Parts: sequence; C-alpha cells; structure tokens
Amino acid sequence: MSDRNAGAQLIAPSASLSVEEVLSVRHWNEHLFSFTMTRPASFRFRSGEFVMLGLPAEGRPLLRAYSIASPAYAEELEILSIKVPDGPLTSKLQLIQPGDQLFLGRKPTGTLVADALLPGKRLFLLSTGTGLAPFLSIIRDPEIYDRFNQIVLVHSVRRVSDLAFREELEAQLAGDPLVQDQALLQFSYVPTVTREEFRTSGRIEALIKNGKIFEGPLAGPKHFDPEHDRVMLCGSMAMIKETAAMLDDRGFSEGSNNNPGHYVIERAFVG
Repeated sequence: MSDRNAGAQLIAPSASLSVEEVLSVRHWNEHLFSFTMTRPASFRFRSGEFVMLGLPAEGRPLLRAYSIASPAYAEELEILSIKVPDGPLTSKLQLIQPGDQLFLGRKPTGTLVADALLPGKRLFLLSTGTGLAPFLSIIRDPEIYDRFNQIVLVHSVRRVSDLAFREELEAQLAGDPLVQDQALLQFSYVPTVTREEFRTSGRIEALIKNGKIFEGPLAGPKHFDPEHDRVMLCGSMAMIKETAAMLDDRGFSEGSNNNPGHYVIERAFVG
C-alpha cells in the first residue's frame, strides 16, 4: 500500500482467517483493478465461489465478499475489484502493492457453481462489471467443457477500458494449460459496451431480446430454451432482476446447491 505499513498493522491469523501476500497488481483503469495473492496449500474452492477478503481497520479485520477469478487448479488466487474512493475497504485495497498482506477467509462458498445447475447443452454466463470475476474461474475449469457443449460469456460494461481480461477472452483462452483446446471449439466471448462506441453495444437485456448473444457459431435456437440452456447471472442488481424475471417467464427455474435448476445467481450479493 502507499503507506507501506499494511503488513505491520495485521493482527495474527485466526481459525477463520489466514494472512496472505499480494503477488501482483494490475490497474485496468481508474475504476478497476485486479491482483493476485498467495494461496494456502489447504485452500480448496469450486469454480464460481466467493471468499471473504480484507485488511485491518482499527485493530480488527474489515472484510468483504469477493468472487475468486482464478481457476481452481491455480497456485495463486486472483481477485477483480472496483475502486471506490470513499469505500471503507476498497479505498485502501486499491492501494495495495506486491509484498503487502491481506486477510483471506478459510471457507469459500456460493451458489454460482455448476453443481447448482441441471445438465444441459448450452451454458450462458451473463455478467456486468466485476460480475465477470467468477466466470473467469468457471471458463478455465475443464469439467465445465465436459458438462456443456457450448459456453457463452457475455460481459457488459460502460466503457471499452472496463473490459478486463479482454485480450485473453478474445483469444479464446489460448495458452491455458488445461482448457485451450476445448475452449477453441466450445467457448464464445461476447463483450458489449453501453456508453462508448464498440462493435457490440447495448445492455444484456437488449441483446437477449434482439438475439445478438445467440449469433456466431452457436448451434441451437436463437432464444433461451429451458430444455437445453443453462444460465448464470452475476453483476448489477438491475440486470439480474430483469433477466431472472424473463427466464422465469420462459419456464426456467432458479437452482441452488441442494436443488439444481435452469439458472443460478449469487444470492449473497443480492439484496
């Protein structure tokens, strides 16, 4: 961090928190950044889960839930975050530098996982902003390509510079040690920008209605079909509520870990 005193402020690890080291930081623009950190040898998670993460504040941990962006097999953990100038945590978190320390919760959890979905043929991952994070983990999970014939990632942002990880996604994960061959045949990336000129523009809800997200190499109907399609939603409240209502109207059911369905959202982030 800028004051370089973050590590000295940390209290000792606890039964629920470990203390990890920041390895790298990447600032995408003035509103968005990502970072990697060490991963405890005992830390296990399912692709799409979130974990509590934080810094010390007045002698105690200040924690928030963050989706894990790295694949489950990676030796380090990656997080994608917005920058909130007056945010209790993010105002400090955006200043971290390699070598700083962070609190990490020991128990990841969440419903934005493949286990909460019924078997299907096409998987649509619909995200806005930093809602992209859990899907970065899911699309690099070899099991997802065995579960579904096609995986379509839609990422809606306001500005072109908000399209984090765009180069890797446009390259269809070329160079990924486990999924590059499957991704080349099964993975599609649909970025869309709402406030600047870009090849695809408009909110996700509009792209569903005009059929844009079903264009390209996709096989199947140019609309959502509950018999074959499965959907994951992560991002703005407005997108989630509107899209979930549309899916409900088309006969989709929301799934959970105990009762798999046609679509899932992360309830922990929805008020």
